[in-house]
Amino acid sequence: MSEVKISAEPRTEFGKGGARRTRRAGKVPAVLYGHGEKPKHIALPALEFAAAIRKGGANQLFAIEVSDGTQVLALPKAIQRDPIKDTFEHVDLLLVRRGEKVTVEVPVQLTGEAAKDTLIVHDHDTLSVTADATKVPDHLEASIEGLEAGNQVTAADVELPAGVELAADPETQVAAVTAAPTAEQLEASLPEVEAAEEEAEAGVGEVTAESSEGAEAGEPAAGGEETAEAKTEA
Repeated sequence: MSEVKISAEPRTEFGKGGARRTRRAGKVPAVLYGHGEKPKHIALPALEFAAAIRKGGANQLFAIEVSDGTQVLALPKAIQRDPIKDTFEHVDLLLVRRGEKVTVEVPVQLTGEAAKDTLIVHDHDTLSVTADATKVPDHLEASIEGLEAGNQVTAADVELPAGVELAADPETQVAAVTAAPTAEQLEASLPEVEAAEEEAEAGVGEVTAESSEGAEAGEPAAGGEETAEAKTEA
């Protein structure tokens, strides 16, 4: 995977307020750490960072040039997103060096088609591998071509590029092939599904009603009961 050059600025404001102001300015709060160095707080341009992640994935290698003259290579270690806005809230970046081995989680893509009338259960969509920090693959591939029901794909079956070693347990089940349910089986299970949905809806309604009563009283339900008992005794 080729590195992406990106500029950054030192960050002097911390905490929730500082992070909000950084994001309002069109930047992503981030921290650089590793190699025994003191963590360095920076701000990355949000649009450039998002574009790089969309193209290269969560293991995109960054060549970061900070405005104070710092130049480093780093890999995203943890990315926090806003699930509603689909924006980046914060990024932890691990410092790396060329030729250094790193262990990372890499997405696994299933290729091919299993046998007719089967279903695929994708148990693990990432696997831990060790690779050169500058040559981390953006994904791995595992073939399910022609597999019959009852077969499975393990980590040992996943194709690894040259120089990449498996760090996960080779017996880790990546995917399993099961028989697709027949129309009769689906029809037979429908009443059970509908009953479960009705029961769940009824439970939600009861909880909502109790919560509403407490809210209208301006205090928890338990507090309301204690007040009523006190009035009765009086």
